[in-house]
Amino acid sequence: MINNDAVDVIDRARMPADVDAPDKVAYGLTWRQLAILAVAGMLFYGAWKGLGSMVPPQAIVFAGVVFGGVVFGLVVGRRDGLAMDVWLLHAIRHSRGPKALSSSGSAAGVPEWVQTPKGRAPLPAPLRLPADAIDDDGEISVGGGRAAIVAATNINLTLRTASEQAALIEGFGRWLNSLSAPTQVVVSAQPVDLASHARAVADAARTQPHPALEAACADHAAFLADLAEHRDPLRRQVLVVTRTAPGEQGSHTARRRADDSVRALSGLGVTARALDGAAATAALVAAADPYRPPRPGGLAAPDAVITATANSRIS
Repeated sequence: MINNDAVDVIDRARMPADVDAPDKVAYGLTWRQLAILAVAGMLFYGAWKGLGSMVPPQAIVFAGVVFGGVVFGLVVGRRDGLAMDVWLLHAIRHSRGPKALSSSGSAAGVPEWVQTPKGRAPLPAPLRLPADAIDDDGEISVGGGRAAIVAATNINLTLRTASEQAALIEGFGRWLNSLSAPTQVVVSAQPVDLASHARAVADAARTQPHPALEAACADHAAFLADLAEHRDPLRRQVLVVTRTAPGEQGSHTARRRADDSVRALSGLGVTARALDGAAATAALVAAADPYRPPRPGGLAAPDAVITATANSRIS
């Protein structure tokens, strides 16, 4: 008789969550924090030498205590997961950067359809996206490199035994260790349009061959409609973005890496597929504005010729 509890017992090792944290050099401080303190100390020493003969020492010491407290708070403080000095630097860049961007900018930086206002009204700045083009096979031109997107599903580890969880984590670790180029895993939540599904199920209920099936379909359609009206259902989307390594040559290297990721993730029970050009475009559009429903008819390709019929009217 085999004891199942003994089979599921595995060795576990604790791993800290801040494995990418910078190394502590002295007194629990990093090189950047020590550099900030050193610069602050040099400034205080210069002020002591320059103002010592003109300002009372008590005033310089008081100003030094206040200045030291501000610098110490800047060094050890954190906000939104960032060091306080890094957070302040991002805040300065955000305050000085343009708030309105446009994808159709001229050489001067202002789109042609924008009328230059009188006064100091802010004008939209040109929007510079990292992606240049998307091929039919889904490869994205990103500056001097290439990238590809893999859509994957998630796995519920709670329903697995301890040995199965260990096997899945080990397989996922092997895939991570096999990566030799920059790879990004994006997990996002997107709204689900259950109203259209409810209408489709309600329409299909009228074509069922048996009254019991028709009643079941109608009841399920009513459940979906009620859920869409009183809830905000979301679905989880997992995208794996594979890129070429710096200086790596090859026109389909990113696509090949995406196919390798699909095979590796499929062995773990994940349903994964490499996105083609249309699917990659839709994924980028949804990532830019996840709470807006997709446009009917899809998006036109960059080189497609858009024509209008005689009865259509452009507004």
